[in-house]
Amino acid sequence: MKKINRVLKIYDALYKHYGPQSWWPGDDWFEVTIGAILTQNTSWKNVEKAIENFKFEGVLSPQELCDLEENRLSNLIKPAGFYNVKSKRIKNFLNWLKQYDFDLEKIKEKDFLRLRDELLSIKGIGNETADSILLYAFEYPIFVVDAYTKRMFKRLGLVDSDAYEKVQTFFENNLKRDLKLYNEYHALIVKHSKDICKKTPKCDDCFLKEECSYYLEQKNKR
Repeated sequence: MKKINRVLKIYDALYKHYGPQSWWPGDDWFEVTIGAILTQNTSWKNVEKAIENFKFEGVLSPQELCDLEENRLSNLIKPAGFYNVKSKRIKNFLNWLKQYDFDLEKIKEKDFLRLRDELLSIKGIGNETADSILLYAFEYPIFVVDAYTKRMFKRLGLVDSDAYEKVQTFFENNLKRDLKLYNEYHALIVKHSKDICKKTPKCDDCFLKEECSYYLEQKNKR
């Protein structure tokens, strides 16, 4: 079976099993963006606690956070861990955002590739975070790659590299460029990786096992 057909077959199986994930959670584009920065090296539950602190203090807007003292910002995001580092990353992002008057429409007037380069130039914003912001907050069709994606699709035998750009290119070459599809597929990969395709995978419980090179290899060794 051609890779493009396998990639779509896997998506269909994930979607049928788990249903729509409604990801990324957030009330607006800015909350989604802050969540993407805070979720680095921590669980989403911890990010939610930090975002709730912002809401409780009434400071979850770009202008208010930009004016907030860094010490107070660090204190509010403590639940998300690495709070001193992450407060600097948020401030760096806000300084960039200020160039656009905190206006999403002005941001989206920019050429997509140039916008991505600008995000990557912000200290503390890497490929995964930049692409999460572009996909989930700014609504550009770009495929987000994370550790779950690499692990799951290496086991499936569809990618053989850990290089971010190579894995991203694989998906974008084998899927139509579609915002909703990219959104759901990444979210479903995260869901399946947390439930089944863990560091120690629950292969016998996996509905993708007959598609999986790793499972078939382990089965042949028994």
